[in-house]
Amino acid sequence: MGTIDDAGSLPGPLVGPEWLGVRLAAGGLVVLDASVGAHRATERRIPGALRFDIDGVMSDHTVPLPHTMPGARRFTEEMRALGVGGTDSVVVYDAAGVYSSARAWWMLRAMGFGRVAVLDGGLPAWTAAGLPVEEGAAPAGTKGTGGAGDFIARPREGMLVGSGAVMAALADSGSAVLDARTRERFAGTVAEPRPGLRRGHMPGALNLPFGEIQRDGRMLPGRELRAVFGALLGERERLVVSCGSGVTACVLALGAQLAGYDEVSVYDGSWSEWGSPSELPVTTGV
Repeated sequence: MGTIDDAGSLPGPLVGPEWLGVRLAAGGLVVLDASVGAHRATERRIPGALRFDIDGVMSDHTVPLPHTMPGARRFTEEMRALGVGGTDSVVVYDAAGVYSSARAWWMLRAMGFGRVAVLDGGLPAWTAAGLPVEEGAAPAGTKGTGGAGDFIARPREGMLVGSGAVMAALADSGSAVLDARTRERFAGTVAEPRPGLRRGHMPGALNLPFGEIQRDGRMLPGRELRAVFGALLGERERLVVSCGSGVTACVLALGAQLAGYDEVSVYDGSWSEWGSPSELPVTTGV
């Protein structure tokens, strides 16, 4: 098979298993497994996939918050170790469905790389379609094998933001802060899974659990997503999305883009930062 350009460019931020299946051997296409947590240990993968290790090297472990975006230099090094070049196309997936793959998609876009899409339904949809898998977890990269890419990170302002931008959005009538956590965690009726965090949510934030914009592990169609976001947001067009540690917030960011929203930021610290003991305001209830 030829290059990915010969086979057809990425059709958008989502691709289906069938689309990827017929292009898997195309030159210029890199497939990355971005699974986290227990799914990181899945002992099978899409053929040729490499690990985009959000729990490992693709987070900044010099800070106390989980899943923090690494700096541009480190990100460049790790993407080159995965063999990614500036003209490649990248498809990211995870073993849960559409979960942490959205975080990898957003990180790449935040670093100025636009030729990236999420595999809709992830590994479960791939296997359900009867497509081939390789045994064994995805390897970490091509470093030392002569396969290094020429990727260069070019950070884009405003795609990943801090607590100050969240405060500004909460005070702005044209903006909304969306929280992807469960309704129970948002309301503060259950304890946070990370020890030491306060219960509840940011005053003025809205709750949209990430699972509510999916069906059977796949993203809702664009028309349905527009209805969900529109009913919640009204006329507001600027969004800041948050969650527990900046992972499932990116599922909301993906859904928002599919629904036609262009001004979206991800709160990188999310509740791991905001919910820590501090003067940042917290409220409970709905």
